[in-house]
Order: sequence, then C-alpha cells, then structure tokens
Amino acid sequence: MRQIYNINANWAFSMTCDQVPSTMPTDWNMVSIPHTWNNLDGQDGGNDYAQCACFYVKEIERPEGQLVFIELQGVSAVATVYVNGQQVAYHEGGYSTFRANITEQLVEGKNIIAICADNTKRDNVYPQSADFTFYGGVYRDVNIITVNESHFDLENYGGSGVTVTTESIENGNAVIALTASVKNAAEFQTVTFQIKNAEGRIVAQTSLPASEDCKTKVMIPNVHLWNGVVDPYLYTVNVMLICHNDVIDEITVRHGVRTFSVDPQKGFFLNGVLTPLRGVSRHQDFIAIGNALTKEEHIRDMELIKEVGANTIRLAHYQHDQFFYDLCDEAGMVIWAEIPFISVMNMDPAAHQNCISQMKELIIQNYNHSSICFWGISNEITIGGERAGLLENLQELDALTKELDPTRLTTMAQVSMLGMTSALNQITDTVSYNHYFGWYGGTLDQNEAWLDEFHAKYPERPLGISEYGAEGIITYHNDNPKVRDYSEDYQALYHEHMAKIIEERPWLWATHVWNMFDFGCDGRDEGGVKGRNNKGLVTLDRKIKKESFYLYKAFWSKEEFVHVCGHRYSMRTGDTTTIKVYSNLPKVTLFVNGNEVATQEGYRIFTFENVVLTEETNFVTVQAGVYFDSMTINKVEEVNPDYILIDDEDSDADGAANWFNMDDYKEIKPIEIIEGHYSVKDTLNELIANDEAADVVVSVLSKVTGMKIKKSMLGIMGDNTLESMQGMFAGQLGDEKAKDLLPIMNDLLNKIKK
Repeated sequence: MRQIYNINANWAFSMTCDQVPSTMPTDWNMVSIPHTWNNLDGQDGGNDYAQCACFYVKEIERPEGQLVFIELQGVSAVATVYVNGQQVAYHEGGYSTFRANITEQLVEGKNIIAICADNTKRDNVYPQSADFTFYGGVYRDVNIITVNESHFDLENYGGSGVTVTTESIENGNAVIALTASVKNAAEFQTVTFQIKNAEGRIVAQTSLPASEDCKTKVMIPNVHLWNGVVDPYLYTVNVMLICHNDVIDEITVRHGVRTFSVDPQKGFFLNGVLTPLRGVSRHQDFIAIGNALTKEEHIRDMELIKEVGANTIRLAHYQHDQFFYDLCDEAGMVIWAEIPFISVMNMDPAAHQNCISQMKELIIQNYNHSSICFWGISNEITIGGERAGLLENLQELDALTKELDPTRLTTMAQVSMLGMTSALNQITDTVSYNHYFGWYGGTLDQNEAWLDEFHAKYPERPLGISEYGAEGIITYHNDNPKVRDYSEDYQALYHEHMAKIIEERPWLWATHVWNMFDFGCDGRDEGGVKGRNNKGLVTLDRKIKKESFYLYKAFWSKEEFVHVCGHRYSMRTGDTTTIKVYSNLPKVTLFVNGNEVATQEGYRIFTFENVVLTEETNFVTVQAGVYFDSMTINKVEEVNPDYILIDDEDSDADGAANWFNMDDYKEIKPIEIIEGHYSVKDTLNELIANDEAADVVVSVLSKVTGMKIKKSMLGIMGDNTLESMQGMFAGQLGDEKAKDLLPIMNDLLNKIKK
C-alpha cells in the first residue's frame, strides 16, 4: 500500500551556501517547513526583499517500499532537488506540486535531501512583475511517498492519476465519468471505483482491468447536488488498485455533483438556478509569516470569507494550496483559479512554455475540485503593453485549457485601460475587468456607466468585475471622507456605492472585491504604510475587520447581525455627529447614553444624522431585533492629528499631472539616446530614482491613463521601460497619438542628466 511520510520538520537552512551539500550541515539554522526567508523583508517596503538561491537540507532514512517519490507542494520560484548529491528534479514555477522518483538515488540507512529554492527573477518564469511580493522558500509541505511497482500515476504534472467528472444529470440520476492511470499495470490487477455518500454508504461502484488508461462510468441514483454555500454536499470516490485479494494502491477523491452555466443577459446559474456570484479575491500571505501558511491560517481565512457571506472566491494570482481548495469544496465556494500570467508578457519563447506548463499543472492537479468552475488564463496582461504575439499566446492558452478540461469555462481579468473593442475580449468564455473608478482615478458613478455601456454594446459577452477596491487604513478617519484620503471611512463609502450597483446588475456573472485581506507588496508605500496593499476588508494579521467587511456582510450574509460604524473614530469634535449602522435586518434603533434617540427602517445601510452628544463621554448603542452593538464617542476640542494622513507625494502627483498636455507638442522629434541622460529605454526604477525624471513619468502616465499616478505606485512595474509600455498607451490614446507619445517623453527625459 501507498505510504505518505511528511518530512516538514528539522531542515538545515542557509542563504549563503553556493554548492550542493553532501553531508548534513551542523552550523546552519534549523527551520521547519512551511518556510520563507521573506516573511519580514517582503512586507516592510523598499522593494528590496531578498531574491536569491537558498538551500534546505535534511537527513532521512530510506523508507520501506518498492518505489520512493519525493513530493514538493510549493517551492518558490525555481527548485532543484538533490538526493545524496545527485540532481533528481528541476522545476520552474513557484505555486504547484511536483514529484520525483528517487528510488535509485537512495541508499540503505542515511540519505541527504537538499533543495535549492531560488526566487531570483528570470525571463522565462512567471510571474515577471506584479503588485505583490514574490516570496521565496519551501513554503508548502514536503512528503516522501512509497508505492508498489504498480501504482496510480504520480508523474503526470503533479496530478493524482484519477479524474472524476459529472457527465450528465437526468431525472435526478447523475452519470459520473471515471478515469485512472495505472503505471506498470500487471496481470490479475483490477481497478475498482466506489462512490460513497456523505453517510459513508456505497451508492455506485464498478471494476475493470488495470491499465494506463482506465475509463468507465457509473450512475448515482437520486443524486444529492452540490449546491454552493447553500448545501455543499460531497460524495467520496475511492479508487483502488487490487491484485487478487489485496489493495496495493488507493486514491480518495471528493466530488460535488453540479451543473453551472453563464447567461450574458442573466448571469451565473448553479444547478439551473440564477445564483449571482458575489465575493472576494484572496492572496496567500499573512503578517510576519509571508506565504508559509499552516492549515490554521488557511482555516481562519475561510472562516472569515464565510462570515462575510461571499459565495465565490477568485484565488489570485497563482495556484493556491490544495488544502485551501479542499476548504472551498467543503464550504461551497465557486472558484476562479488562475496562473500567474500577469502584468507583462516576456518575449522569451521559453516564458510562454512556462505559461503552458503552469496551466497544465493547475488543471491536472485541481481537476477534481468541484468548487472550481472557471480557469483564468491571465490578469492585467496588457498593463505592460500589448506586445507582439500576446493575442496568439492567449488564444493558445485558452485552447489548451479547453482541451485539458472541456467541462469548465475560461476567463481573464482585463486592466481597466483596455478598450472595450479589444480582440482580447473575444478569447475566453467570459471576461472580467479590474476597475478602480473612484480610487485611482475617475468618479464612483463611472463604474456603473462603464458596465452598462459594455453590456449594451456587447450583450452576448458575459461580463464581470474581477477587481474593485480602495485603500482603507484603520488609523485614518474624518467626517467628510474623500477619495485618496486612505481613511477607513472612504473605503466604506466606496464599497457602499459598489455593493448597491452590483446588486442592481445580476447579469454580472461574478464580482470579486480586491481584496479580502491586506497583503504584502514590498514595492508599495501607500498612505504612510510601507510594504503592503491596504485594500483588504480585513487586516494582514486577520485581527481587525474593517467597516467594509460589515457592509458586505449586510448585503451578502444570512446571519442576522447589527454593526455600528466608527468604533475606531472615537474622538470627535462638535456637539452633533453622524452615526452609521450596517445590518441585514429591516429596522434599527439608536440609543445614546441609554436614551432612545430614533428608529429607522431601511435596507443594509442606516444613517442617523445630527445625533446630539450630550456628555464628554457618550455611549452609543444600536439594536436590530435581538442584536446589539455599541461604541464610545469622546467629545474633543480639536481633531486628533493621527486621524488625518499628510501625504506630500499625493499633492505632488496632482501638481505634476497638471503641466503635461500632449497637444502642446507640435514638433515630434525622433527618439534619440543621449549618453548620460535619461530616455524611454530606462527602467521605471531608474527613472523614479530621479525627482525630475519621476515628475515626467508621473505627469505623462497620469494624463494618459486618467488616473492619479504616484511615484511610489510605479515601483510595481519597476523593471519595465516606458518603451515596453507603448501598447498600453495605444489602448488609451489610439495608435496615432501613442506613436507620438514615446518621442515626446523621450525628448523630455533627454533634458535630464543622470
């Protein structure tokens, strides 16, 4: 029988070793897996976290078993594995499982396993550039697996060797297609499939001779459907390789029987019922832990997502832990899973092959997760410009995805600047846009205006919102929140608007808040907080639920509650104030210092204006049904200065943007590279290091994109040149104007000495 031995404990770790260790080091640091070396420097700002090759070394005994494999569930971003000094595996891609047969390299007694994990940037490995930290390390489980000579395939892109598919459902009966791949199948061996219901009773079973391509079907009578968060019912499929009377290998898969579809005019249907997908996106990191999450952190994340009332999760921007996909199956979340083809396409043909490899791993490893309904092929891939071959590469990825899994739909997330008419919107089955009107630029009402225009022009295209959000830092508060003040209050106002317009448009096939949790992005310096993106509904440490969390809970959750906003805005000036309440109950009553003030009937958001503060310390209580919430407000003479962000760079960005006007440039000079001066061939990192050059870049990009670009935001795209981003400019200005823009920028930069 297959045996799995977890070997996470007691690894020797070094960031300075430059050769493969042949013996167990005695003077290295000892660590346990999951582990990353960027848990602190990847979240402290400066875009200077360690990107290097590091070694992990462990001594193991040769286990009993005919064949021995090592399984690594996540090593970022490139891994080389050695056994007793011999290379046994090389893997490019930091988010997927890979295995290697190490039987021949093992000796009796002690053996040295060495893993080199390398998160140095490479042209041929994605992600290339993105708004999150690329943590390094062996950050998911490492296992030793022993199997018989005959076993279910362990070497097909990290998959299980077994697939389970709902083929059809008619008259309450489900036909289930089953496949299994047996390596080294021998005479007298059979494969038996058993499907058990949630109570453990066998409801369908069949057997057939073992082979490398076992295919069969069974029927589940009176099938119990997997119905999302309402009823996430799972069957258990046991697949056994049997020789005579012995089970010599076994795989267990859980399966939810469901149907789904998307109607561009109506929205998402689950089991034939209109089920608007409303939820969040999630990154896989945690404060001071980085991406080296344990099961405890994964479970905590899921509990918070369930509490907010979401029914869908976009697992961005890469393959997540198998354990979390299991949690999604159990919770009934509808999942968008994707690969890290993000921000910019590298022209190296090997990079495209890496995309193909990561897509194969994503689908083959996750095929049996019933929660997954959508495969994402890219995210904001035109932000670095529409490069030659991009359309063809995306078409090939979409075709590959459909070939590997014709049972699910494909999708992609477009950057806001991509024009509606782009051919890229015609590739996948569905499309979504990342829009930040009301945050990076524009006004809140542009969100619904844009959505309605697209829907009217392309009624046959299923449209969703793959990202939307605003920074919310829980320190900042005021009575008149406005865009880019980074206050928790503006974030709440932003999401109030978005929640309303989304609810009014059930035809949006899915909407995903960016983001459920704050996350590490070492290149950011936003709102006085370095090293993270603060758009989460919950803080990076998962300890504070922001006001926006309760806003969505009011719109999405069936768990009755009431929440009074402003707990952290406890010091207020003036004799009156506004009290805002979120609740999914129809009526709320307000009390101040024990006295009833008013009762309001309403929907989700209740606002009590001109509430009199009668004491220096005022106790505010709200009641909805049997539920209460309360807070304390202290009257003060002056505004607490800690509540207000003083952001000099934001003022600079506004001023810089004002001086650039493309129409002022009548004479277009050809691009010239002057030694010792800046040009469009310099990287953004090089340009923003100089104040004058940064002013040019901020001005041009602010005007072209229509967003208030800040210098600190450009570090996310720091390795790109302005020249490489020409395709993005074309999407905003049209081809003719875009052709003139680069020479104009180059001329401006040529005047600045390095």
